[in-house]
Amino acid sequence: MKKNVIIIGAAGRDFHNFNTYYRGNEDYNVVAFTAAQIPDIDGRKYPVELAGDLYPEGIPIYAEDELPKLIKDLNIDDCVFSYSDVTYDKVMGVSAVVNAAGANFVLLGPEDTMVKSTKPVIAVGAVRTGCGKSQTSRKVIEYLMEKGLKVVAIRHPMPYGNLAEQAVQRFATVEDLAKHKCTVEEMEEYEPHVVRGNVIYAGVDYEAIVRAAEKDPDGCDVILWDGGNNDFPFYKPDLNMTVVDPHRPGHELKYYPGEVTLRLSDVAIINKMDSASPEGIQEVRENINKVAPNAIVVDAASPIAVDDPSVIKDKKVLVVEDGPTLTHGEMKLGAGTVAARKFGAAEVVDPRPFVVGKLAETFEIYPNIGVLLPAMGYSDQQLKDLETSINNTECDAVVIGTPIDLQRIVKIDKPSTRVYYDLQEIGQPSLEGILNDFVADHKLA
Repeated sequence: MKKNVIIIGAAGRDFHNFNTYYRGNEDYNVVAFTAAQIPDIDGRKYPVELAGDLYPEGIPIYAEDELPKLIKDLNIDDCVFSYSDVTYDKVMGVSAVVNAAGANFVLLGPEDTMVKSTKPVIAVGAVRTGCGKSQTSRKVIEYLMEKGLKVVAIRHPMPYGNLAEQAVQRFATVEDLAKHKCTVEEMEEYEPHVVRGNVIYAGVDYEAIVRAAEKDPDGCDVILWDGGNNDFPFYKPDLNMTVVDPHRPGHELKYYPGEVTLRLSDVAIINKMDSASPEGIQEVRENINKVAPNAIVVDAASPIAVDDPSVIKDKKVLVVEDGPTLTHGEMKLGAGTVAARKFGAAEVVDPRPFVVGKLAETFEIYPNIGVLLPAMGYSDQQLKDLETSINNTECDAVVIGTPIDLQRIVKIDKPSTRVYYDLQEIGQPSLEGILNDFVADHKLA
């Protein structure tokens, strides 16, 4: 008999697990998805166009809160946990809910979910959200482009809109961000790639995406998998890099699937060494050696620069940081905070008395964010609330620590300056040397 399945997700790994393992598999009947982490992504359907012949009506998406009732009402056999950057306590807490309701709790692994590309694949992942994976991806791409190689990036999914329309997305210009109706989170990941001159793909159907990327009209020599949260790659990598964060030492062994990602790594990059404690650096170094003893360890920093330090010096500043890094990434500081300290801010202003609407809800859900403002923009309303909250805040200036130019999408009515940060390797071994070997091994030069 077919097993009835619920896939527990957050609009990313869940759809990929369905597409690679369950779609077209007549041993299973995927009755529903559930959604968490990201606001307002339940209440949709996984569309007929993507679900395949076995699902002529598509598949409904419910809120994860409904899981116990769904298991009983829909006679569920298996619940497949399929999202990332969560504590082991959280994973096993969901397992307890599932088992108590009478179903099996399932985790799918790389062999059943990784797609093989016809091109060499370099994967860049991290053990947590906010480790510095994005600037690492950019640095890898820059090295490869300097060698004359055509690099096509593929980003971990963020399909928060119309799933059928978002099946395969290609971004080559900033204008493409508007064309695909990107959220702020999507822009933060895609824009730094396209402004550097490389193409990036994303979407929902990652088999179709990699086949399109392999035949990109601008050419493709190498696929760069730009991972999201702390997930392991969707594609079978020829070189697997994982970024660890000494600001959160120990997290590399406490979050799912970050430890999996680290254990799979060929290269482990200790980032932010310029601003982390020696004790934190030593702890992550020891943990890398414990679970990935064969990984090459690269030491790195993320030096901070700003457009105009005078906007910060001796001023009361509002710091706006990358949203997911502060929410499910649980970071207590980001690039904006480091810049405020470095360039002599008199005070970092607490935005909480001034936030409105959806942003106020974000602080209720994530009460430990503290005196930073997360750049949440999953919907037009959130974006409007972000703009209002920034302009409501009583401060002298705004420090923008997001990866994109926030002033391009919200109107800020007070002085502001943008923070920049790139990966900088320290000593040897270096990414350049590792990539030289990769290029030679794959005869790409």
